[in-house]
Amino acid sequence: MVNDEVVISRECAVELVESFLAIELPTWQWRGPAPTPDVYHVQERVVGWLVFWRSAEQARARDVRGSFVGGHCLVDRHDGSIHYVPAVWWEDEGWEEQYLLQTKGIRRPDPLASAVRALVRSAGVVAAMSHLRKHAPRLSLQEAKAYVTTVRDGGEPPEALASLTRKGPTWPPLPIETLAGPVQ
Repeated sequence: MVNDEVVISRECAVELVESFLAIELPTWQWRGPAPTPDVYHVQERVVGWLVFWRSAEQARARDVRGSFVGGHCLVDRHDGSIHYVPAVWWEDEGWEEQYLLQTKGIRRPDPLASAVRALVRSAGVVAAMSHLRKHAPRLSLQEAKAYVTTVRDGGEPPEALASLTRKGPTWPPLPIETLAGPVQ
């Protein structure tokens, strides 16, 4: 336990996914019998465990041609909930930030806020505004002023302003789907 929170182990994450798939796969429409899932890879991430699976039939076959049955699930490190994260397939590193925001309401601190805070203290508000506008040109003058004022007063900039300091995604992220959990 960490701070009275459950921490899900690798083994527990695999068991949770196997149990979920054993119940869920038979409910999907198949041409024949539902496949037996086989976990073939587990990857530890900051937010939890990525558990990759395929059909046991594919695992035994030497010829990988034909239809692929499989996928991945994210098991949350702290509550054991199971999620499908589409962006994992494209190795989009922003998916963990999206996961935290979408499922937990936690956003990563704006990396510009600490630099702006330090500049306000060392060189003043004008230098902080200049730095902010240089690194976040999407902010209007009024938005930059509100951002600097909030940071100067010890707060974190609201998401509406912080989002304008980040590089926007090339395309909108696909939603993360909660499949099961959290574990009781």
